[in-house]
Amino acid sequence: MLKIAIQKSGRLYDQSVQLLKECGIELNNGNRQLKVQAFNFPAEAYFLRDDDIPQYVCDGVADIGIVGENVFFEKNKDIQIVRKLGFGRCRLSIAVPKSLKYSGLKDLNGLKIATSYTVLLKKFLEKNNLKAEIHEISGSVEIAPGIGLADAICDLVSSGSTLFTNNLKEVEVVLNSEAALVANKNLDEENTKILDNLLLRIDAVKAAKNYKYIMMNAPDHQLKNICALLP
Repeated sequence: MLKIAIQKSGRLYDQSVQLLKECGIELNNGNRQLKVQAFNFPAEAYFLRDDDIPQYVCDGVADIGIVGENVFFEKNKDIQIVRKLGFGRCRLSIAVPKSLKYSGLKDLNGLKIATSYTVLLKKFLEKNNLKAEIHEISGSVEIAPGIGLADAICDLVSSGSTLFTNNLKEVEVVLNSEAALVANKNLDEENTKILDNLLLRIDAVKAAKNYKYIMMNAPDHQLKNICALLP
């Protein structure tokens, strides 16, 4: 029985469950249970906080999990990414007040930067030989400059609307991220076979979506040629 850890709420929950459904794995989680067994696949799902998933997979409580790459790299557990999933795309970025004149990385020197991603931010600063003070906070990071808690922030960005609302501008990308399937490095033979089966299904789903996209966007003359190749 393959144990799958999934975010119990948040931006990856719906698409993670939808992916499993498209792979033919039905989960009845109407009551938001924390543990659900699949009807038609040798797997059960655990619904957990996203930040906890790498630890559960590392400890073997779960065999695999779906998390953002941002969480995978920030938690830095001894687990492996076995497949990038193509959804939940975002970026971990540094943003500063719109009023601040910013000309390049050197302008980060001496600033106090608020973030929930201290590990990734520290690596970014060290890589670029920058000296800035990291102020760790959780939740509502974007308000930190406005209340005088920090000079800048390092947080996840997707559309940028939250930054705009808080009079911030994105100036540096620390990490581009998307959802990924992570796995324990010591799966037994049975669960390795089940995982291989799941990966085949995921690859088939992704290939079908790509094919559908090509069909929908192909010019009429190319579409006729594509259809002529179909059995």
